[in-house]
Amino acid sequence: MVTPSTRGYDDDLRLAHVIADQVDAHTMSRFKALDLHVESKPDSTPVSDADRTAEEIIRAQLGRARGRDAIVGEEFGETGHGSRRWIIDPIDGTKNYVRGVPVWATLIALADGDDVVVGLVSAPALGRRWWAAKGTGAWTGKSLAAASRLQVSGVAEWSDASLAYSSLTGWKEQGRLDAFLGLMDDAWRTRGYGDFWSYMLVAEGAADAAAEPELELYDMAALVPIVTEAGGRFTSLDGTPGPWGGNAVATNGLLQDTVLERIGDTVHASGARPEA
Repeated sequence: MVTPSTRGYDDDLRLAHVIADQVDAHTMSRFKALDLHVESKPDSTPVSDADRTAEEIIRAQLGRARGRDAIVGEEFGETGHGSRRWIIDPIDGTKNYVRGVPVWATLIALADGDDVVVGLVSAPALGRRWWAAKGTGAWTGKSLAAASRLQVSGVAEWSDASLAYSSLTGWKEQGRLDAFLGLMDDAWRTRGYGDFWSYMLVAEGAADAAAEPELELYDMAALVPIVTEAGGRFTSLDGTPGPWGGNAVATNGLLQDTVLERIGDTVHASGARPEA
């Protein structure tokens, strides 16, 4: 049931869906396009003309519908002021996008103060969309009217767990590779799904945990309410809830402490490897 305190975000969620519909039409029209223009940003990550136009579409719609809200985006930074901030990644998984791999998505989130209250992930090349608003549960489907509720898994032992990740490079760069490899070795199954998809699989109960050592706010914000409204936990490696710590651990909740004890900031700082 939608409570009075959360009912106000319903319109924001509907707006996110309307915007995602428009962005999906654009990004799909440019996906695998022969004239797609790709550049390297200063951090050596790719950006395409589709990324920039997608963010421009989102900003234009938010400017008309939520002109008093601030916007934080990957391509054009932060604009506006206020406690309400829309946090957007026009194409999460640009490397996949430019290579023709269908695992990419548009991420749209709304933060009210330090609380992320709306999250939407739209992956049109996969034919999937996930969303949540605070207090209303997490959902997946093709529209608000045709959706099924998400629920994390009930796996409670790490030896039975499925772990999703993006790559090993970041763990190596931070000196955490041995700890992460140990965590992988002790899991039932590991797969490198990558980016947003790892966390959506956790929300669906198809995976039990996902972790990445270095992320930007716009990479994570939309994922948080979807995971938590599905019954899971989403924290940084130091255990702080939400997308504010520059990295992420998401689980079904039952496994959160186990993962943090194995690869979190406390064990990394001590250099110890806890027993499995």
